[in-house]
Amino acid sequence: MKASPVIMALRMNIGARSVTLTTPALLFPAISLLLLAYTNRFLVLAQLIRKLADEERDRHQTGTARQIVLLRRRISLTKRMQVAGVLSFLLCTLSMFALFLSLELVGMLLFGVSLVTLSISLIYSLWEVTISTNALNVQLQDIEELRKATSPVASEKTSR
Repeated sequence: MKASPVIMALRMNIGARSVTLTTPALLFPAISLLLLAYTNRFLVLAQLIRKLADEERDRHQTGTARQIVLLRRRISLTKRMQVAGVLSFLLCTLSMFALFLSLELVGMLLFGVSLVTLSISLIYSLWEVTISTNALNVQLQDIEELRKATSPVASEKTSR
């Protein structure tokens, strides 16, 4: 069976580079730690939502609507980064399997796609961190507004 010109060109370009079974294996610890960090973020988000729901039941807060919007975005991004991270892990595993079967070209391509999906996962993570800091700023604004409303200067002005 004769290889197509595209595959032959890829083989010539890849020929100088060697990917062994250990190359994709280097990603395993990094991806595992990344997925653990993503799981922790998800658990923190779930805890924040439960706390926010309890506070909303107790008393209506002004920043709650803004926080809910930010939490929805963060949940969506966390889901996407987890999916991309798991997909990266799966592709890395398939890459190792292909290399084990001496399918070097397939293994290299799978490893490359694994790196791309890992990068996508990291981009989603960066986006989620940005939204997270915005959510913290919403909390800080609410605290500042409460302090201004309950400060001694404010209560003196209202009593006069």
